Amino acid sequence: MDKTRFEIRRGERGYPTQLEDLEDPPEVLRGYGDPTAMEGPCIAVIGARLATPYGIAVAEMAGRVAAECGIVVVSGGALGCDSAALRAAQKAGGRVVVVPGSGADVVYPRESLDVFEKAAFGGSCVVSIERWGMTPTRYTFPKRNRIIAALSQCLMVAEAGERSGTTSTADCAAELGRTIYAVPGSIFSPESVGANRLISNGAAVICSEEDLEVRISLDFGVVRLMSQGQPRRHNGLLAALVSSPMRPDDLANRLGEDPLDILYTLADYELRGVVERLPDGRYAPTRETYLMHDTIEG
Repeated sequence: MDKTRFEIRRGERGYPTQLEDLEDPPEVLRGYGDPTAMEGPCIAVIGARLATPYGIAVAEMAGRVAAECGIVVVSGGALGCDSAALRAAQKAGGRVVVVPGSGADVVYPRESLDVFEKAAFGGSCVVSIERWGMTPTRYTFPKRNRIIAALSQCLMVAEAGERSGTTSTADCAAELGRTIYAVPGSIFSPESVGANRLISNGAAVICSEEDLEVRISLDFGVVRLMSQGQPRRHNGLLAALVSSPMRPDDLANRLGEDPLDILYTLADYELRGVVERLPDGRYAPTRETYLMHDTIEG
């Protein structure tokens, strides 16, 4: 099967509107696959190239959970956390956007060939701001990192040292007003200094798979329902409940949703400890959900 090649110029249909948040949006995007993957919703999952087994496991968990929630995973395809997150998302049947520090037709590193090849099909894509055939240089990666940050509504750092491309990408995401998640690591591990510092500066703390699932539910308005095979969107249900506790029928009217879908989602969230039923029949977020919602965002 041949890969679908595309070029999208700024102002043309299909150009990601979120890139307009950059001071100097790229004029041309070149890539392979399905460019609609960039329309999201997207979460960036990034981390160290020389990752520890802990960092790899975190990245794989994040890629899988995001895919199971129906969120597009964006990353750079580098060794370590980036490729681990993308592979996990692909294995879970999710869509991905690979943003290399080279031309879209140049696979770098070669160890990520499987990630690049698979991303060219199945509703995913490889996209670059570099010209065709461009090999990576020390200057292309910082530019690439800005694209990863801009494409994503939220950015999760699986593992990062003190000074790295990962932390620079997180800094760019913060400047763009994106929400930052970070997983804490040992205070004695050099590979966790950057992630721990992000947390001390206000990034949302992800301490478990359940933490990530709840954060995604709050920030993207989706619920992960593995037994059904596909996530069910609730179009702002949690945001509405954070504003004011409501009964299921009032929620359905406010959100324009089927009442049965609202009841199903509320029942699922109640089992997960995300919401609770009040004595008068209204539903409200639990204390833990409120605390996560109020976490300072990057």
